[in-house]
Amino acid sequence: MRWLLLSLLPTALLANEDIADQYPGSVLYQHPVEVIPGVFSAIGATAPPTYENSGHNNNLSFIVTGEGVVVVNSGASYQLAEALHSEIKEVTDQPVVAVFTENGQGHAMLGNSYWVGQGVPVIAHSEAAHEFQEYGAQTQQAHLRTIKEKADGTELVQPTEIFDDEYVMELGEFRIEARYLGPAHSPGDIVVWLPNQSLVISGDMAFHERMLPIFEHTMTADWLETWDTEFEALNATYVIPGHGHPTNMAQVRRYTKGYLEYLREKIGAHIDEGGDLAGAYYVDQSPYTNLDTFEELATKNAGRVFEQMEWE
Repeated sequence: MRWLLLSLLPTALLANEDIADQYPGSVLYQHPVEVIPGVFSAIGATAPPTYENSGHNNNLSFIVTGEGVVVVNSGASYQLAEALHSEIKEVTDQPVVAVFTENGQGHAMLGNSYWVGQGVPVIAHSEAAHEFQEYGAQTQQAHLRTIKEKADGTELVQPTEIFDDEYVMELGEFRIEARYLGPAHSPGDIVVWLPNQSLVISGDMAFHERMLPIFEHTMTADWLETWDTEFEALNATYVIPGHGHPTNMAQVRRYTKGYLEYLREKIGAHIDEGGDLAGAYYVDQSPYTNLDTFEELATKNAGRVFEQMEWE
């Protein structure tokens, strides 16, 4: 099978948030690709969730171990989870034995109802499970308004297992380490690290083709510390990010760590000059205009970093 050799190359030109759907006939945005032997990912749109992309705007990955399949992310609906399972069955007759969710957001957990209905354990960090319990209903309603009948069958179902630091599975030639590295993009963010293959499914720890969003609870200084002390230490050869095509550490370092440092430097200078929140929205972010979702997120990100940094 042809592998996605582009995973070692800068891929900023491969994403385009204006392409509504790349897999007609399926609710998945794209057909799964084999990134390295045994590791597949159905790459979502680098755009906000829409009816056209069926809410599939994150990466849904799976690992064919020889002793069962491990899925990363339940998906944003029952139908997305079911569609991914259908693709898995085209690749292998091995059963799905576990699903990890990268965080507590809807696109990671709203498909839980499908997988739990199949008798598959759904595993999440304790903070992610709490986040989904608190905000899952709100997220489900937002998805229902967006994807309409494509949300049919979706019910709020909590993860069946939780952990705090690390959850390890040994299957075939794969050692699968689900790790909480520390505070990052959202509560309970985890990465799935495959040390034998030097591949990390980074979730929202790392972005590159689309601009990262900074939420009210996203502490950018903490994210940078987690990046420097834990994520870089993995020294991964391959990175499957939460959004966008598989790539390498240099790319996600440039557009995640680099962007956070750049924006904090600009906002810091703005504060030092006596600038206010209204002015913070207009700090120069032009080096990142090539990223998808720049128009939706850049000014929001600047405002939230200002609100954090004025109290640091």
